Amino acid sequence: MFVHVPSRRRPAPPWATPLLVVACMAAWVWLAVGSKDTRGHFLQRWGTVPETLLAGDIGWDTLLDGRLLSLFTAIFVHADWLHLVGNLLFLVIFGIPAERGLGPGRLLALFLVCGALANLAAAISLQHTHAVVIVGASGAISGVIGAYLALFPRAHLGFVVPLGLFLEFVRTPASLLIAIWALLQVVFTFVGPAFGAVAWWAHLTGFCIGVAMALLWRPAVARRLRR
Repeated sequence: MFVHVPSRRRPAPPWATPLLVVACMAAWVWLAVGSKDTRGHFLQRWGTVPETLLAGDIGWDTLLDGRLLSLFTAIFVHADWLHLVGNLLFLVIFGIPAERGLGPGRLLALFLVCGALANLAAAISLQHTHAVVIVGASGAISGVIGAYLALFPRAHLGFVVPLGLFLEFVRTPASLLIAIWALLQVVFTFVGPAFGAVAWWAHLTGFCIGVAMALLWRPAVARRLRR
């Protein structure tokens, strides 16, 4: 699958999206080769733990003791390889064209801000749930998808569909697929417990923040694409 974003200049090779992919993969490999005790300690230290993050008053102590840092580090940690592959697939599909429009610096800022605030929203929604660790780039990637929709609402996705012995090339509006994705997030937010411990509020929060940041950046992005 690929996304075409029209521009008047030759796009520079993307590097921010591949960097994020490599960072997520490196964290997964490190966890995969470690012992069970090492993985448990790593998740508790670098994942977002609502009981720890929201314990006591939120102030300078929270910043100084590193608890807020876990909102960012948890983005790069994944529960299993299916979790990792699913997230990285959407990151590549939407991250590369978003990076071409936003530029690598804005994409990195978008990814980290949306991911951290999405993890915070998930922590607040799960603060009364014991033994929960929030990990994964879903909230950050939701922000990238939201920003892509706000910047390129008329773009199309092209992909190949296997039909028996033949491959059929299909183009469909990206906004349609994203709308279906967003609707699923709303549904899963209310029926999430039936599908497992998934922080659906993180997805919705990341998506909305991504849209807001893209709207703020739209004039600068338009100037960038006209160069």
